[in-house]
Amino acid sequence: MTQEALTLSDIEEARTRIAGRIYESPCAYSETFSRRSSTKAHFKLENLQMTGSFKERGALNKILQLTNEEKKRGVIAASAGNHAQAVAYIAQQQGISATIVMPRRTPLVKIANTRSWGARVILEGQSFDEAYEKARLLQREDGSTFVHPFDDAQIVAGQGTLGLELLEQVPDLEVVILPIGGGGPISGVGLALKTLRPRIKIIGVQTAAVPSMKKSVEAGTPVTLPPRDTIADGIAVKRPGELTLRYVERYVDEIVTVDEEEIANAILLLLEQEKTVAEGAGACTLAALSNGYVPAAHDRSTAIVLSGGNIDVNVLSRIIDRGLAKDGRLVQWELYIHDEPGALANLLLKVGECQANVIEIHHNRAFNQLGLAEVQVQLTLETRGGKHAAEVRAALEAAGYLVS
Repeated sequence: MTQEALTLSDIEEARTRIAGRIYESPCAYSETFSRRSSTKAHFKLENLQMTGSFKERGALNKILQLTNEEKKRGVIAASAGNHAQAVAYIAQQQGISATIVMPRRTPLVKIANTRSWGARVILEGQSFDEAYEKARLLQREDGSTFVHPFDDAQIVAGQGTLGLELLEQVPDLEVVILPIGGGGPISGVGLALKTLRPRIKIIGVQTAAVPSMKKSVEAGTPVTLPPRDTIADGIAVKRPGELTLRYVERYVDEIVTVDEEEIANAILLLLEQEKTVAEGAGACTLAALSNGYVPAAHDRSTAIVLSGGNIDVNVLSRIIDRGLAKDGRLVQWELYIHDEPGALANLLLKVGECQANVIEIHHNRAFNQLGLAEVQVQLTLETRGGKHAAEVRAALEAAGYLVS
């Protein structure tokens, strides 16, 4: 196999090679999201892999093909987290030393997990691309083997094994939704599925913060975008691969983007409805489906790939709050009341009558531009959703309160 000539046979050989070493993750049918999205929704739970993402597939296929001399020199990789853990885990299993360069902003859980697999972790730069340059420099210095997170035929072939599993688990499969960062998994899965069943629609999802693959497809050449913060850090790749871009152009039917609030809400929905934890990059596929960006999935058997579940609990807490806010279940309003005994109690009584729950309240006399007889009150409320929040606001306004 060369970097230019990846075929279905390479993916089938990869599956044989990694068989018994990789968890064949379930692809569970979801009655809830089938109803909500008017589709036949199946979740491919790659977040249940040992290191919490699909990345083990490609890393294992690559490392198992190293020569004895390459194994002695060890491996090195650059990653925002999931590829790092996969390489560290597989290298430890194979008795190979591993060095991983990660961006400084990598979630703490991913750094800690990578170190727990015995790898030497170096934090460098603010983005994957800066970490990548450092890793390449170290690789040239020590002669170790570089394990690229996506732009490598052996990596792509390993990720493509996911597609073969999908066909077996969902025999009537018609649409597959996958996240896109550098393009490794969607390249391999797209090649496998389009070769075996050309009518299957392959839909890629990127964060609107860094849609590098979408821009590259539009331009016909790899495009480099400026780095931006996103909760989908696992797919925040500034520049896609040369190899993967060619496969995406050939096998991917459409690329859509989702914003931060949509991703946050999808993480929350997965927690509440499916009882599963997905990181931002993993949940972006559901975000695309639930917000109506994949019309091809309507009334069709659809696989939604949850690519990873490695999320810092502190970040998860903030994401839950953002998701609640987008869903209208967490609102923050400012009101003005008379500065007199019982005024605040009357306001809270009205909130209680509307069945809203007070999360936080600030009663501000000194630091506002109001008259001496008025007080600014900031309320953070928990509601049952957007409709209920609107009803609460309407009731407060009907009672004479100015809500902003």
